[in-house]
Amino acid sequence: MDANWLEGLEAAARHTLPEPVHRYIRQGAGASLTAAEAAASWDRIRFAPHVLRDVTEVDLGATLLGTEVSAPIGVAPTTFQRAAHPDGELAMARAVAESGALMVVSSNAGTTFADIGGTGVTWWLQAYLPTDRALAEPLLRRAVDAGARAVVLTVDTPVVGTKRDDGPTVWETTDPGWLRVNFDRGYAERPGAEKALDIGPGDIRWLASTTGLPVVVKGVLRPDDARRCVQAGASAVWVSNHGGRQLDRAVATSEVLESVVAAVGGDAEVYVDGGLRSGTDVLAAMALGADAAFLGRLPLWCLAAGEDLVVAMFDTLATQLREATRLAGLSRPSQAPGVLAPRLPFGL
Repeated sequence: MDANWLEGLEAAARHTLPEPVHRYIRQGAGASLTAAEAAASWDRIRFAPHVLRDVTEVDLGATLLGTEVSAPIGVAPTTFQRAAHPDGELAMARAVAESGALMVVSSNAGTTFADIGGTGVTWWLQAYLPTDRALAEPLLRRAVDAGARAVVLTVDTPVVGTKRDDGPTVWETTDPGWLRVNFDRGYAERPGAEKALDIGPGDIRWLASTTGLPVVVKGVLRPDDARRCVQAGASAVWVSNHGGRQLDRAVATSEVLESVVAAVGGDAEVYVDGGLRSGTDVLAAMALGADAAFLGRLPLWCLAAGEDLVVAMFDTLATQLREATRLAGLSRPSQAPGVLAPRLPFGL
């Protein structure tokens, strides 16, 4: 694959997927300003490479919450994977497992946790919390029983950001059976099932005690919030603006990552998503202090063409990351903060 392979992937997905599905994956909230800025924001990161370093061997391996992965690249949680591929999360899980990577599974998944866990993939559960927290317990138990190794609490979605739709929506045109198969029957009609508007630090502690798993807090863009998460017991903080799908005009994750890492101060791991499209982007995220980068739309574009292309995506990104690491004079991507150059003014 050449350096412009992403353009071809998106174009192919546009022809492969039903229009409402393609639009749902691509779109951001409001005027999609945040979504549109994401990829370009990584282009503003510059390196000051080392020379006279032995880069004969480059090790891309990373350890995330105690689990070894082949590279610091994972799959972020996304909905409607079964609209992209008949096997949905199952196909994604098989590809991720083959690549030695990590997959975060949406609580809205259209595949049972047991089937996902049966692939042998390393996976974490993404969760929203309902107003009545007790209603979440059966879902959490199913995830734990199926081998989830962490819970990712999404905190930036008290309500769903409004999207601009021209024509039928994905909700109107897809099979309801492609969503939320791990919830109890009739869950949505129960009092207290709506998304919680009062999520606070206590919910981090509650999730940890309820599941016995590490808790990752996803949707953090401010250093002060990141610190509160760590103080409440979060094992990791995930810098994310939800792919530009929540508050439009929210800052690009690349712009705030370094300050969040500084606020966390090594007391928890830090992850990032939002517009990363290449191995060089991943090195830029590591240079800003991230422990791992997660991809949302890119794996979905690949999945629409088949799980083999998801494997190829990981191979391509690893090849790019290895080359970028070597050219930066490093033997591991985790050393990248040492080659971060001063930031360019916004807009250059």
